[in-house]
Amino acid sequence: MTELVAVALITILATISPGPDFAMVTRNSYLYGRNAGLLAALGIALGVQVHVFYTIFGIALISAHSPWLFTVIKIAGALYLIVIGWKTFSNQSKLTIDLHADSTVSPITLLSNGFLTNALNPKTTLFVVSTYTQVVQAATPLPIQFGYGLFMSATHFFWFALVALFFSQHAFRSRMVNHQKVIDKLIGALLMGLGVSLAFANLSR
Repeated sequence: MTELVAVALITILATISPGPDFAMVTRNSYLYGRNAGLLAALGIALGVQVHVFYTIFGIALISAHSPWLFTVIKIAGALYLIVIGWKTFSNQSKLTIDLHADSTVSPITLLSNGFLTNALNPKTTLFVVSTYTQVVQAATPLPIQFGYGLFMSATHFFWFALVALFFSQHAFRSRMVNHQKVIDKLIGALLMGLGVSLAFANLSR
């Protein structure tokens, strides 16, 4: 029970901590509506499973002993955030709110936004690897370990679904659209800043 409580507390705290996932869901919800935000939230939840699987099957050990591999993952994730951030920052098109059509962007694109943001996020790598190596015992049955992983994904989806529902409210989006240029630049700058910080976070280590 102690192990379960520890995993639950760490997961909840790590999930609600602001980062690239939060910024991506906020972006999709504000720009394209509720369904877009929920798809990004689902993508993030699926992305968590990438970290869970390579951790459980020992690929994390390879990453730990191959700094260049971790660096490649970190830079890929950083570049992805920087590109998305720049597109948002430099956006010149004026949004119009349509209550009957949440998004003109394909569901696959919206889902991949969340998935890639999380799957390429070293912050999630460190969270999952540290949880499994420091909290979960080696003797813990494999089905229970996968159960922890499913809990991590479910927690991410639940939290970011709430974020999506909040930022996609029609009245709220309408107010945001009235200040679209400023908000685009703020969200874009945040995404680019997160990307840069991820890219250089471990250079001094």
